Amino acid sequence: MTGARLGLTRPQILAFRRRAGALDERLSPGQDSLRRAAWAGLQDSVPRAAVLSIHARVAGTAPSTWEDPSLVQLWGPRFVVFVVAARDLAVFSLGTMPDHAKGQRRAEDLAARLRTLLGGSRMTYGQAGEALGVHHNSLRYAAATGTVLIRWDGARQPEIWTAPPPEAEPHDARLELARRYLHIYGPVTPEAFGQWAGIGARHCIAAFDALGTSLTPVQTPVGDAWILTSDEEAFRAAPGPVAPARLLPSGDPYFLRHGADRDLLVPDAARRNELWTPRVWPGGLLVAGEIAGTWRRADTVITVQPWRPLSPAERDAAAAEAESMPLPGARGRIVVRWED
Repeated sequence: MTGARLGLTRPQILAFRRRAGALDERLSPGQDSLRRAAWAGLQDSVPRAAVLSIHARVAGTAPSTWEDPSLVQLWGPRFVVFVVAARDLAVFSLGTMPDHAKGQRRAEDLAARLRTLLGGSRMTYGQAGEALGVHHNSLRYAAATGTVLIRWDGARQPEIWTAPPPEAEPHDARLELARRYLHIYGPVTPEAFGQWAGIGARHCIAAFDALGTSLTPVQTPVGDAWILTSDEEAFRAAPGPVAPARLLPSGDPYFLRHGADRDLLVPDAARRNELWTPRVWPGGLLVAGEIAGTWRRADTVITVQPWRPLSPAERDAAAAEAESMPLPGARGRIVVRWED
């Protein structure tokens, strides 16, 4: 994996990421669109963030869309709650399987004990942990086998149950997980992939090496990185129409980034501290293709903090996005408040 690096500008990178992430134009309703929206998984660690991530990408999203039969919920990368396409379960489970024998044995042993305990039934993971004599949080390790699914509503402990093992090899799943990450988050480094997936840097470097000529080296304003060779043409493409506004929830793939990649997305260091806070992140306000502020929600009140003066048209577009949010359990009209 050597040779001259393709130079990519910040506008090229952001335009590609928006197109790959379906943020410039919403996809039509349907299970294929849901799968594309969740191509690299959707974090749901803030309750129903996944629904709002889908809403930013797929037309006709309803509060219950996360329960579509084509989607499942699991402890995915970094043992965080993710919503993914059911047919991609192996990618986001086996793809995170530890490479060392001790970690594999722990995952497989816990999964086997859960299968025996549950026998096809469901229970909260607190009850399951107590019955097995382990801390309930340790049950997350079993998710790497691809046989453990969950349903988490936020207010209560997640329900947990088991499923048949996926018909895939962990090595193949790891490589596909890397491809998904490269396509949605690229350009990226193996180290960034490891941080996102919760996998050791050495094993991520090995995964990138195994992808070989399917990767292209690039130079970005924040350092050297890699993209999928199949994405090179899209990176070079002329920019197209940009959505007037999108409200992205906490942990959305578009800004789920660390290190120098945050500098690329938000050049102003002071603003970076407002988006990536030490605790629960706010949502990100995307206006005309740029992160232009943050937002938070309290029931049906959406409070938006723009980072610059917005034109009347931009403010109307952002308000329309907020008012269209499919908020599960919301009662009454959504109200938008501005903190300029």
